[in-house]
Amino acid sequence: MATEKIDLNNLDKSDWKTYRFDEIAQNISERVDPNNTDLEVYIGLEHIDSESLHIKRHGTPDDVNGTKLKFYKDDIIFGRRRAYQRKAGIATCDGFCSAHALVLRANPDVIDPALFPFFMHSDLFMNRAVDISVGSLSPTINWGTLKHQEFLIPPKGLHKLLSGLLKAADSNLEKLKYSLDSVSIYRSCVEKEAFKLASFTPSIKATEYFDKIADGTHDTPKKQSEGYKLLTSKNIVKNKLNLDTDYYLTKGDYDAVNKRSQVNVNDILFGMIGTVGQVCRVLNEPDYAIKNMGLFKTNDKSKSVGAFYYFKSRTFQHKLLQTLSGTTQKYVSLTYLRNLKLPDHENEEVKKWIEKEIAFDSVMEELVSKIEDIKILNKSIINKVF
Repeated sequence: MATEKIDLNNLDKSDWKTYRFDEIAQNISERVDPNNTDLEVYIGLEHIDSESLHIKRHGTPDDVNGTKLKFYKDDIIFGRRRAYQRKAGIATCDGFCSAHALVLRANPDVIDPALFPFFMHSDLFMNRAVDISVGSLSPTINWGTLKHQEFLIPPKGLHKLLSGLLKAADSNLEKLKYSLDSVSIYRSCVEKEAFKLASFTPSIKATEYFDKIADGTHDTPKKQSEGYKLLTSKNIVKNKLNLDTDYYLTKGDYDAVNKRSQVNVNDILFGMIGTVGQVCRVLNEPDYAIKNMGLFKTNDKSKSVGAFYYFKSRTFQHKLLQTLSGTTQKYVSLTYLRNLKLPDHENEEVKKWIEKEIAFDSVMEELVSKIEDIKILNKSIINKVF
């Protein structure tokens, strides 16, 4: 039966069978003492990416204490704590993992081990996992409950075909992720070499570079259910402005805030507390006011672009992290922002670097968009199968 003949929209499930989860998979419960083991790889839940089959990070026995669980190559490490995070990755070697995980091994008599990881990432399984979790602050799945859950599984004759289709889709996704990582690494190398040049030495004080440097309101205007938006540092996400908020102001409060910190196109917004150093350019005519954000004002587009790429450079961000104030919550002051220095955006070497940064942004945004599209497609395929 050829792959192209699979009609995922009209799968005939009349001959599929229902199995308890302990018939589908075995729970591996071998214990490991990190202080007394020859195993070198430790996998914590923090090493497993949400909605990914692939575990790309790990720790060592020195990182942890207390009894852990042993896993073997090709076992599935499933985060039973906070199952809504959808963490289930394939082990690439022998090692041990957090006791907040379950180590699961497919029963080949019921499900092909190559198909099992995709079943684990289906909405059918993950939603059930969330439903049976117990506890409020840190909901956790008990094996005693999970093992009795029943799921519909396709006949063995379809397993190789379905796993082949799903593995091909996952492979396409991983290739795009690899391309994105490669571009990111190359971008870092280009920046590292550029910033070795004397022309990148920050020499222009921010108060001379910009027309005005201010911050958002220091007050806490009364929250409204509708009106004008009030944005904070947390609205700057991955160096872009996210306009989602449930904090609205009256017209009077909006005008009062903007007397101090009116935002205009080409201005730079800078996270001052919490998400310190997150930075974005204002590209569209704003209809919001700001709080806990630095505001670098300029109507000069070239200055705006130059400052944006300098502020979000790894070099600047590294220096920033070394100078943050605060203990529990890091922040920067308005005085700090005003005392910053920037390289000359009109220098030819700096201009060349900025042009490369713009090109990198374009390529990476296209790759990110393709990755998101394929993630949606892959998830749709998995859910149609299961």
